[in-house]
Amino acid sequence: MVGMGCWFMCMMMLVCVISCGEAAPGAKFEELYRSSWAMDHCVNDGEVTKLKLDNSSGAGFESKSKYLFGKVSIQIKLVEGDSAGTVTAFYMSSEGSNHNEFDFEFLGNTTGEPYIVQTNVYVNGVGNREQRLNLWFDPTTEFHTYSILWSRRSVVFMVDETPIRVHKNLEDKGIPFAKDQAMGVYSSIWNADDWATQGGLVKTDWSHAPFIASYKDFKIDACEVPTTTDLSKCNGEDQRFWWDEPTVSEMSLHQNHQLIWVRANHMIYDYCFDAARFPVTPLECQHHRHL
Repeated sequence: MVGMGCWFMCMMMLVCVISCGEAAPGAKFEELYRSSWAMDHCVNDGEVTKLKLDNSSGAGFESKSKYLFGKVSIQIKLVEGDSAGTVTAFYMSSEGSNHNEFDFEFLGNTTGEPYIVQTNVYVNGVGNREQRLNLWFDPTTEFHTYSILWSRRSVVFMVDETPIRVHKNLEDKGIPFAKDQAMGVYSSIWNADDWATQGGLVKTDWSHAPFIASYKDFKIDACEVPTTTDLSKCNGEDQRFWWDEPTVSEMSLHQNHQLIWVRANHMIYDYCFDAARFPVTPLECQHHRHL
């Protein structure tokens, strides 16, 4: 196990040497996003935007545009110290009861305990596809990049460009896939102490408020739709984008190794193996190699 961990870290450093220095700078918050609720709890401080949670309100922001396929990324520094009971979310979502949604939810914890990342996928209004993992670093001391890469073939959740989950298009198996609803990009922080930390056993300690999540380096490289009903620009059969290329939409051997490492060492819950909730294994779980 130690050897596998050393191999992984060496490969990560190699990837960073090759690609990190070439990354284009992100946009300013106001170029892509706007506050969506509790505007006095969303503060721009130079290159950093902060969402604040106190006992009066949480806060959130949303993208100014809607998108169909592409990649969205944000660097986030999560709530420091005792964050039990709080949830910070970064997600894409369409609108309506039959919406599609791709979620990162960061579940706060007591000081010294690892931050839990929960991912979920909704298709046509149906979710219940949770996976949880402990991060392999402290996400409260530095900024880290969280990304969603959405193509016709899959949805890939990434942390610092390391894939932590892949949700594949299995329409050929009769399983619906999110491909025909434009999505906005959102983030928020709120109190969820009825479930977020140890199933709701640990409550929010408001003496530690305000709880602050910080954001910077906002990137959206995706197909922007003119309206949520006109998707022809993005999903026409003759349209080709960089995320449609096989070298992007299919994971490399290295990325597969990264995903295997994450699942083996950091995953703590996978709905596919929860027989109490799902006595019959969900159909997509029977076909996915990595979920």
